[in-house]
Amino acid sequence: MYSKEDHSRFFKLSKSLLDNKDIPNALEASAEAQDLHDVIKYHEWRYYIQNDPVISDYEYDHLFKRLEALEAAFPDLISPDSPTQRVSADLTSDFPSVEHLTPMLSLANSYNAEDLQDFDAQVKRFVGLADDHEISYVVEPKFDGGTIALVYENDLLVRGATRGNGKLGEEMTNNAKVIRTIPLKAAFSKWGLKKVELRGEVLIRLENFDKVNKKREKDGQSIFANARNAATGGLRMKDPKEVEKRKLEAFIYQLGYAIDENGRDQLAQFKTHHDSIEALGQVGFKIPVDGYDRKLCKNIQEAAEFCNYWQEHRDEYPYEIDGMVVKVNDLNLQEEAGYTSHHPRWAIAFKFKAKQATTKLLNVEYQVGKIGSITPVAKLDPVQLAGVTVSNVSLHNEDFITSKDLRIGDTVLVERAGDVIPYIVKAMDDLRDGSETPIAFPKNCPINQEEDVELVRVEGEAAWRCPNCTCGAQSLQKMIFHVSKSGMDIDGFGKAYVEKFQEMGWLKSLADIYRLDYEAIAELEGFGKRSAEKLRLAIDKAKQNPIKHLLQSLTVHHLGRRASAILAGEIGHVLELKDWDVESMTAIKDIGPVLAQNVVDYFSNPSNIELLEEMESLGVNLTQTPDDKKAEPVEGGTLSGKTILFTGSLQQMSRNEAKKMALDNGARVLSAVSSKLDILVVGEKAGSKLKKAEALGSVEIWTEAEFLEKVG
Repeated sequence: MYSKEDHSRFFKLSKSLLDNKDIPNALEASAEAQDLHDVIKYHEWRYYIQNDPVISDYEYDHLFKRLEALEAAFPDLISPDSPTQRVSADLTSDFPSVEHLTPMLSLANSYNAEDLQDFDAQVKRFVGLADDHEISYVVEPKFDGGTIALVYENDLLVRGATRGNGKLGEEMTNNAKVIRTIPLKAAFSKWGLKKVELRGEVLIRLENFDKVNKKREKDGQSIFANARNAATGGLRMKDPKEVEKRKLEAFIYQLGYAIDENGRDQLAQFKTHHDSIEALGQVGFKIPVDGYDRKLCKNIQEAAEFCNYWQEHRDEYPYEIDGMVVKVNDLNLQEEAGYTSHHPRWAIAFKFKAKQATTKLLNVEYQVGKIGSITPVAKLDPVQLAGVTVSNVSLHNEDFITSKDLRIGDTVLVERAGDVIPYIVKAMDDLRDGSETPIAFPKNCPINQEEDVELVRVEGEAAWRCPNCTCGAQSLQKMIFHVSKSGMDIDGFGKAYVEKFQEMGWLKSLADIYRLDYEAIAELEGFGKRSAEKLRLAIDKAKQNPIKHLLQSLTVHHLGRRASAILAGEIGHVLELKDWDVESMTAIKDIGPVLAQNVVDYFSNPSNIELLEEMESLGVNLTQTPDDKKAEPVEGGTLSGKTILFTGSLQQMSRNEAKKMALDNGARVLSAVSSKLDILVVGEKAGSKLKKAEALGSVEIWTEAEFLEKVG
């Protein structure tokens, strides 16, 4: 997606933009806003898609706030594709999607008392109060866990869901029910409420997190990196009994929706946020404690003092928190202040300063990934940082090392980005004494010392790769990925087991995974017959997976979930791909030439074909299943022969429901506006697709209501 030059350019541009403070004139603001669009989208790609960030969360937040400031000063700069118009998403496909009763928005961020003063002044402008008027605020913890929405109807818990993309979440009611701090029944009827939706956060108490990790380590399972991962992962587990083992707790911090039996809004009866939270505590919910981690403040100055107190004492708090949340207490004022598309105007997050420390960079070691990528890892003099000891930090790639001019022996500034990922901010070059040595990135594979295997770097990519790994390191990573949730999803077959079985000589290739000796496994310490049998059943189940899972699990470079599903829909058997060429593959929509060449190269390798044939002989499915087949239009429908596309926010159905209706009525669903498009269905806030369709002149523009009328 980005060239080598882009990586360098955006990194330098980010640093330059971080220095900007004053609001420029309209012409300069337009140019800077476009630069901010580009760098923010780049860093989102690095963080969310590549899992390879190059700036800290703190720096990203400042870039985002700078763009918000420019758009506030020059509203004409706001465009539908601006990062400020995005609501972050964490949807997965493991659980059915459900629509929240009211949108779950993000929060704007602040970092100091001055930011809170600006927020206070802004609220007063929105609600028409004088500058000297004091607004009362409630301050409570900004929990670092998994956000949930709970729906109660007639006093009973009827639904639990993750935050998802703010509008749609993943339904996880059964998992919510095993969390002991979530009442199965709560007396909302005492206030005349028939249906309510609550907002909260699922967490693990830090002392329980340590116990869970010790138990996992004892059982040979991989330990969790942090409490947040353990909590959010627990929400999506398929077995509620396993969820219960994680000792999850839920704090409730918002009553977001409340109606009586006649459907009338009843939120206003509580008058203040403080009163509504106290009411939730009265009916059995775990809430922040008034006077301890939650405080009703008479003005913004008092709120700022409480925020600063917890910034200094955060290590004393029994759960992970990364800031405080400041909310207007009066519900009528909240309503008057209103919302943007991204966040409520009546609430703001006070983000704690990133935990930083200085230490020595002692050495650099190298790891090899599943596609041969060589990752440098800094070995540090161990240092305490945000509650953990940090001694290893990923340096990502050669460009990262060069851009920061890192040297062996440097004193470096380290922080935990977002209080999670250890990250080297910079070298303290003014402390150098001349004994430091530059880091020379290896030219040959640093893992395989016996053979001189020269590393290669594809143009436009940052990573150096070992093209012919014979030492077993890459095979190990391939096997770890193959059995993982993102691969064949073999339940209970974690990284620790793969490493153990490889060390014992049982695993040398992917095929070996499917011919393990379960009697021998049962004799291993920590296993037994029951564990061995569970593993056998999980592997047998994985053998029957749709071929889209198998394709993704092979670690062909760039062949991810979506592309694997597309290819699976085009073939009857996996080995048909050995007869495909780049031209025939790129004829498939959304398959580009780079990916096509990677797939062709993989299936042109006789050893890979031999491996797949061996896996098939061991019972692994290589034949297309119904789950792999493309959704085809139903013949003879009211829209038969037509192509259709949906844009904007649909109000009466989800996008997937709309696509299914279109297919059921004979239409073929497209993903972009082109001359082949017949119908564009427009929801709210339609953007560039509508403009392009109107410019073509040949496309019928329908509203959502017109579409529903056409399909009956």
